[in-house]
Amino acid sequence: MSHKIHRVAVIGAGPAGVATAKYGLLAEQLFQTIDVFEQRASTGGVWNYASHAPTHELSVPQVNPHQPLEEPKWTDFSGGRQHPNAIFVTPMYDRLESNIPNHLMRHTDDPTLEEQPLFASHQSVLQYLNRYAEEVRHLIRFHTQVYDIRREENDGQDRWLVFTKDLINNKASERYYDAVAIASGHHYVPILPDISGIRLWNKAYPNLISHSKYYRTPDMFKNKKVVVVGNSASGLDIATQIGLVSKHPVLNSKRSSVPGSGRIDTWKKEMPEIVEFLPPSHARQAIRFADGQVVSDVEAIVFCTGYYYSFPFLSSLEPPLVVTGERVENTYEHLFWTPHPSLAFVGLPYKIIPFRTCEGQAAVIARIWSGRLALPSESKMKTWEGTRIASRGAGKKFHELGNLEDFRYHNEMVEWALQAPPKDIDRVPPKWSKRDEWVRNNIPAIKRAFADKGEGRYRIRSEEELDFEYPLGVNT
Repeated sequence: MSHKIHRVAVIGAGPAGVATAKYGLLAEQLFQTIDVFEQRASTGGVWNYASHAPTHELSVPQVNPHQPLEEPKWTDFSGGRQHPNAIFVTPMYDRLESNIPNHLMRHTDDPTLEEQPLFASHQSVLQYLNRYAEEVRHLIRFHTQVYDIRREENDGQDRWLVFTKDLINNKASERYYDAVAIASGHHYVPILPDISGIRLWNKAYPNLISHSKYYRTPDMFKNKKVVVVGNSASGLDIATQIGLVSKHPVLNSKRSSVPGSGRIDTWKKEMPEIVEFLPPSHARQAIRFADGQVVSDVEAIVFCTGYYYSFPFLSSLEPPLVVTGERVENTYEHLFWTPHPSLAFVGLPYKIIPFRTCEGQAAVIARIWSGRLALPSESKMKTWEGTRIASRGAGKKFHELGNLEDFRYHNEMVEWALQAPPKDIDRVPPKWSKRDEWVRNNIPAIKRAFADKGEGRYRIRSEEELDFEYPLGVNT
């Protein structure tokens, strides 16, 4: 960096924000001010469960990433609290369990998540994250929403003016920082594609189309003909849950297949993508699939189609950070904003093991901003982005790190952080091992075997208990 950084703001106190503050900035012991802004009343971010998820807020279709800041829902006074809690809707649903084994998912310096079943409940993960955040709670300003961030120059140096609002008393404030880390997640603006006829269909049959962000329980789908769109981890899990109570089979519409166990589920039927919502004059509540099949009397459709990248509080920046919403523009290593790298992003990639990935990113950010490491020239950073676009495209694949790419990325972050001159106390996460890679490759089968144990799964703590043994003679 071309100037000294003393004051740092972190936006968000979820897993990415806490890792940034704790594993990176605080551990570096060189920053005078670290302020973490969190709009909720607690840490945990996306792992906070909101029982009330108003589906009427969903636009059908939803194809615009440029949405205003989310307004909080308020709990009433209870439990001895002096003020109500600000609630923000997350994709957490009643029966969600992690899709990552605990020993891979946990933070490297806190193994206590491994005391839970191999795939922990969302309640257990939230409790774990809240405990992990205790060390940095004094840095967090809760119930504080960041509504704008503007870049200014002072004697040729970047300064970031951060505008915040206290959601309890509605008081606005502004503060200057030398650097800002964005760790606010990307599960805010749902993607709901503009399929032919969907607007008229939704108007004729209101409230039948929803998104996984608002899914909470399968009970409302009991004995209904249901279509679930998408084959992400959440899409497959939601389809499974709904399929146990809906009319059989639940129709799982997807563009491509994912590796499975080879077992045929009689309650589910795989379908190609939906290409048309047919008008009422054609058939009642009917949709057409890519293979020409028409299905009528559909009583519910749940889109599990992901989210746009959206940062409404950064909309004043030029060049714009978000254009299509499929990626963040002008980033280097999914981490630094190339035009002004005193702005960084933690947790942008997806299809990752998030906690460990954020630790590696945080270690690099702290060393760059403290001056212990240097960034390449702006032209070299732009070359990285161009190379990434050439290989993965400029759309949603840009930030995707599937097929063990997230492991390679994390290990590169660790190697980068270790290039800094050593200190007496240095915090760098370990690299992923060959055994970790083996587990990662087998997660779908391990999760299926775990689920097949029914209530007995709550006693399972390791892959070995499910007869998954790491091959002898293979380096770890």
